[in-house]
Amino acid sequence: MTTTTPSRGRRRAPTRMERAAGKAAALQRPRVILALLLLLGLTCVMLLDGYLRAEVGGDQRVRDGASASKVPDKVLNGGPILTFRDGKPVTQSIPKKTIVLTFDDGPNPTYTPTVLKILQKYDVPGTFFLVGSMVSRYPDIVKQMVAQGNEVGIHTFTHVDLSYQSDARVKREMEQTQLALAGAAGITTTLFRAPYSSETDAIDNYSYPVYKKLGASGYTSVFVDTDSDDWKQPGVAKIIKWATPSGTSGSSVLFHDAGGVRSQTMKALPKYIEKMKAKGYTFTTVSGAIAKNASAQRAANGTGAGTGAGAAAGSGTGTVEAGAQPSAAPSVNADGSAPGSSTSGGGQTVGSAVGGTGGTRSGTRGISVQQGAHREATGMTLYEGKALIYAVTVAEWVVPGLAAGLTVVGVAVMGRFGMMLVLARRHYRQRNKRRFSWGPTVTRPVTVIVPAYNEKECIANTLESLAKSTHPIEIIVVDDGSSDGTSEIAREAARSFGMTNVRVIRQENAGKPAALNNGVRSASYDIVVMMDGDTVFEPDTVRQLVQPFADPEVGAVAGNAKVGNRNTVIGAWQHIEYVMGFNLDRRMYDLLRCMPTIPGAIGAFRRDAVLQVGGMSEDTLAEDTDITIAMHRQGWRVVYQEHARAWTEAPASLKQLWSQRYRWSYGTMQALWKHRKSLTDKGPSGRFGRVGMPLVVIFQIITPVFAPLIDVFTVYSMIFVDFWASLAMWFAVLAIQLLCAAYAFRLDREKYRYLLMMPLQQLAYRQMMYLVLIHSSITALTGGRLRWQKLKRTGEVGTPAGASS
Repeated sequence: MTTTTPSRGRRRAPTRMERAAGKAAALQRPRVILALLLLLGLTCVMLLDGYLRAEVGGDQRVRDGASASKVPDKVLNGGPILTFRDGKPVTQSIPKKTIVLTFDDGPNPTYTPTVLKILQKYDVPGTFFLVGSMVSRYPDIVKQMVAQGNEVGIHTFTHVDLSYQSDARVKREMEQTQLALAGAAGITTTLFRAPYSSETDAIDNYSYPVYKKLGASGYTSVFVDTDSDDWKQPGVAKIIKWATPSGTSGSSVLFHDAGGVRSQTMKALPKYIEKMKAKGYTFTTVSGAIAKNASAQRAANGTGAGTGAGAAAGSGTGTVEAGAQPSAAPSVNADGSAPGSSTSGGGQTVGSAVGGTGGTRSGTRGISVQQGAHREATGMTLYEGKALIYAVTVAEWVVPGLAAGLTVVGVAVMGRFGMMLVLARRHYRQRNKRRFSWGPTVTRPVTVIVPAYNEKECIANTLESLAKSTHPIEIIVVDDGSSDGTSEIAREAARSFGMTNVRVIRQENAGKPAALNNGVRSASYDIVVMMDGDTVFEPDTVRQLVQPFADPEVGAVAGNAKVGNRNTVIGAWQHIEYVMGFNLDRRMYDLLRCMPTIPGAIGAFRRDAVLQVGGMSEDTLAEDTDITIAMHRQGWRVVYQEHARAWTEAPASLKQLWSQRYRWSYGTMQALWKHRKSLTDKGPSGRFGRVGMPLVVIFQIITPVFAPLIDVFTVYSMIFVDFWASLAMWFAVLAIQLLCAAYAFRLDREKYRYLLMMPLQQLAYRQMMYLVLIHSSITALTGGRLRWQKLKRTGEVGTPAGASS
């Protein structure tokens, strides 16, 4: 054959395959990015959900018994409302005969709505110190809470002891809770109660600096005078008793609407309200108590406005540390409203509820004096808050869904392993019985079709292996427009091996299905064996492969494909996959009579059956899966012949492996979609549709797509939950997989040493296969098209004897 050399200075025009490959690569890039973005999105959603549940960044440390030597005595002995003005602490007490009902740790979807109903029934306001992560998960409850006239404060985002946290963590806890409030109810707040806090005398040298820094940012820290200790679940009577202040003293009373079982609290709360009302007590919020103190202060000074020289000492409603500015109560207008103050959800000065900045913000509609700590969220604070609520909503739906999917996947994977082990053993024992026979020995000649495209490295080895065949064969090499001299090499190899049974057919480049169809049309015999141009057969392979055709019901036979270049890491990984994933599966599918794929490397067909189904179709990239399903639908039986072995050259690089598996998985999806009508057909077609199709979809698409959840959740649990328990679970799953793989190796009489690569395969190779399948799924869902792609070969797979070592 003569070739022409392009003129100097002129570029050779790209071939059809090269143009198709370029278009395919251009289409793949955005889909790869989309697949990676999906994986990144899943990771972010899981981290967000873990953060909300205090699994990510959670800190369970609680400080107890620390010294308070650096805390001013008047703070330790002062009222439950603490602010800082110019760095000086100011405390206030609750007015006499006044109760400030405070609730910690909410919102809770079970108990908080009940509390709100009770408060509404008795026309009593409450002050709720909310955990930001819970606010973001149950925003509607917070919105209802604020609309009902209750006041809210910050109880951090993840309920951590702030005395252990860095300044950055403290700032983040406050900012994120403010954003959650902004997104849920459109407000921010100046009230704060630290987790694990109680009365002011519990402030220590570690927590006091935190209060001081927050006070400098405009926050009012709120403590308790009376603790119901309802978290101990002591009984309704004791909760009421412990929540009752002595005499006529006013009190900030602590209940809990979340953080545990609160059924006793729900029963005690209405009885408590009735009891305190009967004693002449009134109920208000923290801001309401501050406003009462301000009114009492003005009355004591005999003025209608302005400020006094401290708390009204005679009434016992407040204390002021020496050196503080004179006013410890908010400046309120004549109508009970207060001047506005700056707001922030991001750690800036938020404005104190005392010292002239409390009360209702000027211009804030719908906020009463009892909600004086609230600030209307605007601008970026509002939008960021809504974005946070939306993200959490997504996480709240996605993560439980993924967890449920993980359960389904886990059950499916374990079920598959069980089915494979049971059915593979049955298949092995059935086919290896001494008396087992397909029927009369098949001795008539058959045609071997070798489609080849640029196979100069491998074609000679392929023909050399066929020259040693113990079965009479005709060989047809179909050169699909190769540009590397494949056909010349094939002819020369045939002459050198003395093979007179070889025909070489050249055709214009049209793809592998067209080449196979050309070979089928040119075949002289009624049985055709198809193999790849990079594959070598053992001497007995063809004889073993055609024996099942003694059974007239058999229309096609799948052989046992082996990885020849298995001595590299990537080759060893694929070797494990071929033995365990492919051949063990085929034993199972054979017994169930729903074999989905005859491998392109080694398969045999009745020529009439191939022509009956229309030959090799170009509708999909997986022509082998396509024709296998088509033969099932025509009523032919497809079987697996384990003793017919072929040695193929597997991809030697990750890039080539990705390309090959992407084509396989996408082609399989195309074939399944093409034959989807088999689900509703009757007869043999319907049998495959209702047995084979579901098994393939579940085990080859759905389960592998979601199987990464096992690894993702394992890593997540190892980092954020329980490292050793998660690691033990991972090793348990690995042990089950090793057991299945070892059994598959035993059936195929393979050496176990390759199984040493299996743990690394689970960590690296399997993840890549998941990404490939996700990539294929995205391509299928977005309607992408992909043409057959040629892999680079090395020709290193020679005779089977060398490969089997």
